[in-house]
Amino acid sequence: MTPPGHAPADAFFLDTPDGPRFCLFHAPVGECRGALVYIHPFAEEMNRSRRMAALQARALAAQGIGVLLLDLHGCGDSAGDFGDASWDGWLRDIAAARAWIEDKLGRGAGLWGLRLGALLAVAHAQRAPNPPERLLLWQPVTLGSGYLNQFLRLRLAGELLQGGSDSGGTEALRASLKAGESLEIAGYALSPTLADGIDAADARALAPRCPIHWCEVVAAPGRPLPPAAARVVDTWKLQGSRVEVHLAEGPQFWAAPETVDCPNLIAATSAALTLSAHA
Repeated sequence: MTPPGHAPADAFFLDTPDGPRFCLFHAPVGECRGALVYIHPFAEEMNRSRRMAALQARALAAQGIGVLLLDLHGCGDSAGDFGDASWDGWLRDIAAARAWIEDKLGRGAGLWGLRLGALLAVAHAQRAPNPPERLLLWQPVTLGSGYLNQFLRLRLAGELLQGGSDSGGTEALRASLKAGESLEIAGYALSPTLADGIDAADARALAPRCPIHWCEVVAAPGRPLPPAAARVVDTWKLQGSRVEVHLAEGPQFWAAPETVDCPNLIAATSAALTLSAHA
């Protein structure tokens, strides 16, 4: 149900050169103060995060920030099979979504990404001839190769639960991908093309040329930014990026087996974008 004072989201299919992509558009309430394209996380993390993405999109729309929630190729209600998706194809989806909302609202748009979606947002910002207005990064994955290894371990864990062995570990699975074999992992068909794109993605490669809000969920107040994240933030700052870090206490909702909320993250994000709009 849509909260009082909020218009319902507009659902539609965005035509792209690679096929239709399902979108939900949350129009800004009152004067438009900004625009964002939301890039969801990978595989099952997407489903576990849908509620948080919807809650934050509504909160931002109430602040006058239009938000376009995009389902990438093969994900959610978009056309295509997950097994046919590629990193470059997902970047084309993002570019098309950004062009749509910029045309719709008549202003530049930023990108809001969660987990691997945040790394996709960074990759777009690194490659795009005109950088996005801003990046809003929720719990960003910073190194694709490490994330790919984590996903491959789900396959190994499934084999062990079925009484098998680890079959040579992640290196053996990587060898299968390099040989052109797709892998079935946790109900998702991982293609060699998509695996290669994830594996090569590195947030440290080039500092994005736009303001960045880095939002990290921590287990308890006073916890610092994790070391790997802190190293990327420091590298970007040395390269000239303007990075603001926001820490929010709460659960890792993208990994929880049941739907959970993180209201502190929504509050921190809304406050950060309100302040940046008035800066």
